[in-house]
Amino acid sequence: MTSTFVSFALGALLALSATAPLQAQAPENWPQVKCERWRGAYDEALKRFGKKGLGDEFLARNEAFMASGCQTPPDVCPRTAEELNFANVMVMAGMNAGIASTFMPYACRKS
Repeated sequence: MTSTFVSFALGALLALSATAPLQAQAPENWPQVKCERWRGAYDEALKRFGKKGLGDEFLARNEAFMASGCQTPPDVCPRTAEELNFANVMVMAGMNAGIASTFMPYACRKS
């Protein structure tokens, strides 16, 4: 991992934990709250990390996942090193926001 990636990951986690504290009880519309937290982390990751190395399909599938209210089955497959780094940052940010690993949109299916 590069120092830029590690710095970004730590910054993203700290920023997310400062803006989205975990609550003792899940909110009434927990799926919507999780999706909003995911969108916030995604936007922040793009802002800090940029789109370099992220393919159109990777970005489109991430956007489709969020447009569905984060309800579609996982189908975002990271194919480049940059996409994998981005996905790893998002998983860490999601877990830090109290979003379970089963929520994540990342999966690579065998054809």
